[in-house]
Amino acid sequence: MRAITYAPPTQQHTKEYAMPGCPFPTRRRPTSAIPTVPAHWTLPAHPTSARKARQAIAEALPSDCLPELADDLGLLVSELVTNAIRYGTRLVDDDIIELVLWPADGHYWLAVSDPGTTLPTFTSPTPDACGGRGLLLVDAVSTTWAVVPRRVCGKSVVAGIRLRCD
Repeated sequence: MRAITYAPPTQQHTKEYAMPGCPFPTRRRPTSAIPTVPAHWTLPAHPTSARKARQAIAEALPSDCLPELADDLGLLVSELVTNAIRYGTRLVDDDIIELVLWPADGHYWLAVSDPGTTLPTFTSPTPDACGGRGLLLVDAVSTTWAVVPRRVCGKSVVAGIRLRCD
């Protein structure tokens, strides 16, 4: 997966204008050059956070998104947050899960970060097993996904789903 970065153009037409109550001129960029600001949430490492994450994602999506995209993102965030809580935290009060959602490059990108160093692994659950399918679902629903180490501690699991909005 390639990294997504935003580099502003080196030459951009700007104009100065006076803002009421502001003692100095302000430069304005055309809005088309400003990337979408990612939505960001911090959640406690608690089992109820998976539900809160699904609600947050649903509320952050634009109203013209197809229900299938919202459903896929809801499933994806539920599995990633659940895995982060089960395998990436110590289930203590000070552990948190970070969740970021942003559209870029024709995808909705979702990053779920936790303080743990345990990497996700595929399992082969038996048909009657109650768990063990989370990463299989992530792999099936997302277009691409990867584990990215964080600078300070922990990791982020980043997944992308092709953008399908009306």
